[in-house]
Amino acid sequence: MLIGTWNLENLYRPGGPFGPADKAAYETKLAALAATITALDPTLLGVQEVGEPEALRDLVGMLDGDWHTALSRHPDSRGIRVGFLSRVPLEVLSDANAFPARLRPVQADDEGGVAAEAGRGLLAVEAATEAGPLRAAVCHLKSKLLSYPGGRFMPRDEGERARYGAYALYRRAAEATALRALADVLLAGDGRERDVAVLGDLNDEVQAATTQILLGPQGSEIGTPGFDKPDKGDVERLWSTAPMIPLGQRYSRLNSGRRELIDHILVSHRLVFRVTSAGTGLPGEEVPRLPSVGPDPAERRGAPGSDHAPVWMRIG
Repeated sequence: MLIGTWNLENLYRPGGPFGPADKAAYETKLAALAATITALDPTLLGVQEVGEPEALRDLVGMLDGDWHTALSRHPDSRGIRVGFLSRVPLEVLSDANAFPARLRPVQADDEGGVAAEAGRGLLAVEAATEAGPLRAAVCHLKSKLLSYPGGRFMPRDEGERARYGAYALYRRAAEATALRALADVLLAGDGRERDVAVLGDLNDEVQAATTQILLGPQGSEIGTPGFDKPDKGDVERLWSTAPMIPLGQRYSRLNSGRRELIDHILVSHRLVFRVTSAGTGLPGEEVPRLPSVGPDPAERRGAPGSDHAPVWMRIG
């Protein structure tokens, strides 16, 4: 059974301000996405950057067999949202974007604007797999690719760059805290007995503070002496599957030529010992084949495929 996550990069129908300019470019993009999903053959795939529900339906229409889908009702200002593609039936457990209680709104710009909720919804489902129910959450946290007033992607000066980098970090940390609160609900204090996975584009690396927020109690990380020694934190802890990915594959995006692993799968205690392999790109590929992105995401409008590699794990 393969579980994965993939940022589909601006999945819109043609003709709008964000998607492909024409039908031919759209069909080329869909064909590339469908070929990758077919090769992955996932049981459950968390997806990000679905710009229109109709575009996701178009993509599913290019896949063989029966598929179930779920989409968040909370898109961002560009209309992109998270969702799931599944070979097995899904039940939506939660679809929300609120910050948890006691977490105050965070500063979002120079003019005093604030962010009081996640920019994109946090969607949780229960999938009826052959191994039993799997609870999964999918997310797309605030991007590290910064935008500035007036739709600019370049700052006026370094002071503005620093401030807007801080605003993005504030929001990503708050969103990670909201996602951790959702994970707590899915785990229900019983991670030794529940199959729980948190999937998505976290927009930061494994050791980033925002990513670490999601793990829960410290200790027992994969590759440490405490990994296979039970402790009281196991009921609440999540494990990053990143250390299981072969070192040469351990990236899901190229940012100005630099390899970054910003898409992640985190799993509960019951699941972590059943992961038989993990990777990025397609199973069997030596390394993911990716374009390099720069500071202006508009440069890839209408490009085929995606600028992210899928991240996956196989469960035995």
